Amino acid sequence: NVKVPVENLMAKENEGFRAVMYNFNHERWYIVVSLLARCRFVLEECFKWASQRQIFGKSLISHGVIQEKFARMASGLEACYYWLEMITNQMNKMTFEEYNAKIGGDIALLKFNAAQVARTISEESVQIFGGRGVSSTGMGKYIERFQRTTKIPAVYGGSSEIMASLAVRQAVRSFPKDAKL
Repeated sequence: NVKVPVENLMAKENEGFRAVMYNFNHERWYIVVSLLARCRFVLEECFKWASQRQIFGKSLISHGVIQEKFARMASGLEACYYWLEMITNQMNKMTFEEYNAKIGGDIALLKFNAAQVARTISEESVQIFGGRGVSSTGMGKYIERFQRTTKIPAVYGGSSEIMASLAVRQAVRSFPKDAKL
């Protein structure tokens, strides 16, 4: 046991753990913001490459299989951005206590989903860039770096499995006890 002067307490006595846990919401929000920005950059790099790369006499982006890859990447990314905007708006309008009590599960689920979207973008971007996507220099260096570091945000601030569990537990707590089919 450690004696801490009252003026140095982060929260009320015996509520320090709760204060630390509340901080995770901001940390996870920031992880999502930075991850989605990186995803957008990689998507843009892919778009530039696929527009200039010629294959079978046509630009790479004009091929249906590549367009489907872009649709998958962009739809996941845009859905995460809209979700992030909604959560950010709630964070700005709710009190600190209210948002920590109500949207911690949403932030966890967004982080879980954003990590999955980033993994998809990582895999598809390497496919679009081909051999250049695994080279640490040249035109594919950003793709290679993204591929190599994509797993990090899925672990920081709580692993994806923990995020999924946290989100479901919060949903269960707020679900009506008398709900029936």
